[in-house]
Amino acid sequence: MTLKVALAMPAQTARAVFPARSLDPLEPSLTLLSRDPLQDFRTQRAQAVLRETDILLTGWGCPMIDDDVLDHAPQLKYVLHAAGSVKHHIGAACWERGIQVSSAADANAIPVAEYTVAMIVLANKRVLQIARVLHTTHAEVLPEQLFPDMGNYRKRVGIIGASRIGRHVIRLLRDYELDIVVADPYLTEAEAGALGVERVSLDQLVATSDIVSLHAPSLPSTRNLIDAELIRRLRSGATFINTARGELVDQDALLARIQRGDLYAILDVTTPWVLPSESAFYTHPNVLLTPHVAGSLGNELERMASSAVAEALRLARGEPLRFPVRAEDLAFTA
Repeated sequence: MTLKVALAMPAQTARAVFPARSLDPLEPSLTLLSRDPLQDFRTQRAQAVLRETDILLTGWGCPMIDDDVLDHAPQLKYVLHAAGSVKHHIGAACWERGIQVSSAADANAIPVAEYTVAMIVLANKRVLQIARVLHTTHAEVLPEQLFPDMGNYRKRVGIIGASRIGRHVIRLLRDYELDIVVADPYLTEAEAGALGVERVSLDQLVATSDIVSLHAPSLPSTRNLIDAELIRRLRSGATFINTARGELVDQDALLARIQRGDLYAILDVTTPWVLPSESAFYTHPNVLLTPHVAGSLGNELERMASSAVAEALRLARGEPLRFPVRAEDLAFTA
């Protein structure tokens, strides 16, 4: 029997993530019930489609899949999410009824890791600071006089969180002559050895690293993970990079340390998402703010669609999911 597939997400998400060509590989081994996504599971059309659906391809903004939805989807066996976290739409009923779930979190980790590596290289080379001097003075700049320690050779990079993104950053940095250390309470010595990194305490990492890059999930236990005391211990001249979530950091303490003049920060995320217009983060010369551009954007979105479609094709061939999500994983992942 051919498995039947439906999309569930806002139309805007579907247009961005699933261009027409991304769905072409589904057929003929799978039947795509409609290229128009289900946006509200309560409509007659949605419930008619759900009755036939074996596989639901979901994206950002998918409505919650709860008992009521599953009552209208007696054949549903799989939910394949073309984005990262599934916490916002996979209800407890999915786990209770044995629905198999997968995520494109690995695909979404790629651009975040690429952004992070680019910023690490630029930060160690002091490119952002030197460029600011050049733009301000309109005159000759002698970089080594300003920053005699500039360069990437044997600098220490501290990765906080051996998450999907953290591990991909490590893989991308393997060809650089850098000293990479990792702080993660769940990382074993054997895993650290396999990654080619040294496992250290969080205190040791912040006190000894030239670059500190945050890749921990946002959980109740990680709120203010980077607190005022850890920020105080960051070494003079270090650069702090955050592509995770703003709430993991004591932002007031971070700003106070930056305003001392001996710390740099590259922040792709903040709390709130958009800072108040008067925030000194906007204007301080030691800060580079970007508006959450590290994650999948533009043509990178289609990579997540390709990941979800590839999962569906594996199911059509009778193969297991490559990127399964389990209920017990949610306590430790974003």
